[in-house]
Amino acid sequence: MPATTPAAALAPHPGTDRLRLTARETLPEDGTAGTLLARVWNPAVGGPSPAAVRAEGVFDVSASFPTVAELCEQEDPAAALAAAPGVLVGEVEELLATTTRRPGDPSRAHFLAPTDLQPVKAAGVTFAVSMVERLIEERALGNPEAAAEIRARIGEALGGDLRTLRPGSPQAAAVKRLLVERGEWSQYLEVGIGPDAEIFTKAMPLSAVGTGSRAGVLRESEWNNPEPEVGLVVSSRGTAVGATLANDINLRDIEGRSALLLPKAKDNNASCVLGPFVRLFDATFGLDDVRSTTVRLEVTGTEGYRLAGESAHSEISRDPAELVAQLMGEHHQYPDGVVLLLGTMFAPVDDRDVPGGGFTHRVGDIVRISAPRLGTLAHEIHHSQDCAPWTFGTRALMANLARRGLLS
Repeated sequence: MPATTPAAALAPHPGTDRLRLTARETLPEDGTAGTLLARVWNPAVGGPSPAAVRAEGVFDVSASFPTVAELCEQEDPAAALAAAPGVLVGEVEELLATTTRRPGDPSRAHFLAPTDLQPVKAAGVTFAVSMVERLIEERALGNPEAAAEIRARIGEALGGDLRTLRPGSPQAAAVKRLLVERGEWSQYLEVGIGPDAEIFTKAMPLSAVGTGSRAGVLRESEWNNPEPEVGLVVSSRGTAVGATLANDINLRDIEGRSALLLPKAKDNNASCVLGPFVRLFDATFGLDDVRSTTVRLEVTGTEGYRLAGESAHSEISRDPAELVAQLMGEHHQYPDGVVLLLGTMFAPVDDRDVPGGGFTHRVGDIVRISAPRLGTLAHEIHHSQDCAPWTFGTRALMANLARRGLLS
């Protein structure tokens, strides 16, 4: 099947009986009171479309905005989406059922990741807890059994509560000098409390997967974990216009071997999950709501295993606006906009399989990431090599939009 055929991006895989998604769980706690932007596969037009999620259902708005990126470039994206006429694709419940039961079926409408032309960047080490865990990965050289002893030693060396330490401040510089003297300085401490944030490429445009999907970890990874985060959707002007949930899946053993392996640890087939929707900033929801939100995580395994945790954004070390400013400006532009994942404080350390082995995923794990005003993003874990391959890229999207007469 040629790369320009839209269905090539939607190679089906068997549905799962364990991943059941409902509209009540998926939608934010205030339902459709906010301005919710989705992206769907619409069989009536044979391609992906931006969509408005309204009380009456999910409406294709591609006649007004062929891409999510174009909508996000409007002066007021929320008002533009609210005013856009749309064609009913189906109810949220209906699309969720198809997304999980008949994944990738081009004859049925289903949800996709809610962004398209925007690359996905990620900020790392933005919480004190995750900073310590990255330092442990480095010291352990990817060996999970060494983590417990190193965690105790590092905690003693750092001392105090680093959550109140402002990165780049004189106080942070004093801590750096002390740790250098003790031989405990690290590249992770540099980006955790130094002036420059760690911002890396998580996923290319159109490569992220959405709610109800199979998400991937490399088959060869033996120590990995979910990273539940909020993603800011940012326009080319550097303005945050909305937010979504994300899983920045991380391969701890591979990153721990060398920081130069970060691309291999982070950017693999189906390793970036976004959704279920983008909640555009309006009178009901804005950047301050992102600052105060708590992201919750639940992992359930086929063997009955359960892991739960949360990440409170009130404890973030770098403000989201600061991270956006470090991401883009005169030094770096994103003409199609960008998605910026803000990081997580969640780093599971409880043993799952063997004492001292910590947490790692198993095939079949169901991951649910939720926040009250953003809803719930849910997916199933498989090996990246077994997930549907990414074949629908920018050329395929442009060709599809041209056939639909949506390119002027």
